[in-house]
Amino acid sequence: MSKRRQGKKRRNKRCNQQTSRKQVRRNVKDRLFRFLFEKDRGALLELYNALHGTAYQDPSQLEIVTIESAVYVVMKNDLAYILSGTLNMYEHQSTYSPNLPVRFLIYLAQEYQIVIEKAEKSIYGTSRITLPTPRCVVFYNGTEELPEEQILKLSDAFENKKAGADVELIVRMLNINYGYNKQLMEKCRLLEEYSKLVAVTRNHMLVERDLQTALNRAVDDCIAKGILKEFLLKNRAEVLGMLLEEFDAEKYARTIREEGREEGIKEGIRCSIEILQEANQSRTYTRKKIMEKYAVSEEEAEQNLRLYWK
Repeated sequence: MSKRRQGKKRRNKRCNQQTSRKQVRRNVKDRLFRFLFEKDRGALLELYNALHGTAYQDPSQLEIVTIESAVYVVMKNDLAYILSGTLNMYEHQSTYSPNLPVRFLIYLAQEYQIVIEKAEKSIYGTSRITLPTPRCVVFYNGTEELPEEQILKLSDAFENKKAGADVELIVRMLNINYGYNKQLMEKCRLLEEYSKLVAVTRNHMLVERDLQTALNRAVDDCIAKGILKEFLLKNRAEVLGMLLEEFDAEKYARTIREEGREEGIKEGIRCSIEILQEANQSRTYTRKKIMEKYAVSEEEAEQNLRLYWK
């Protein structure tokens, strides 16, 4: 087998491994953010009041309608509930995605289908079906520097910007990393403590190489500091499991980006060598151009020439 075919086989194998790992990551059942607020209806109502400047007092008014169907596990939203004629859909994200409005549109369609089925009414009937007003919020706590708040619109994805769109969906994205949105944090204690837990965990991950050791020490640290103390003492095993999934997935995503960059450089070097050779340039000239364009050493450039020069 030629070196070129061997290289292609290795790339295909790596691609298959990455795809398999991505599929595993998509099956993460629960996130700590969701777990916290579904466990504490009072905190969920407090979060609603903090977001909208209201003063509701009765948590029993909340009707949780989070999508649970295993068929839609990839598109499952983190948390959704109905209160006072509004359908509140929350997503927790550690990575920014411009496609969030599209995802919320899909969530909304699924939620409305459930609402209509419960009402036992037909969309083809002559009487109007009353629907709860949607409110879409993303709570972001990734490591990328993002503003305290930004608005994402479905129309940003429309191909023809000049045509008047007949539909729009707006997503409010809030940065909940510790130190951001202080007023919101002051009004919702659980959100603030969750933000602190994430910050403490990331600090321990910088010191400890082993992820499980870092997470255990982060939980111990939070308990000692009174951050989610009772919750962590009661649910330690579950919390550690969810943190392991979330931060391992975050670490994996960074690795994939780094691997992707390396693969891109390798592919770029290969293409450059083939193009320069087809243009009848000398090996010496090609080596020099590879060194300049990709900032590699003469030895690395020569290794690539031996690999790709036909």
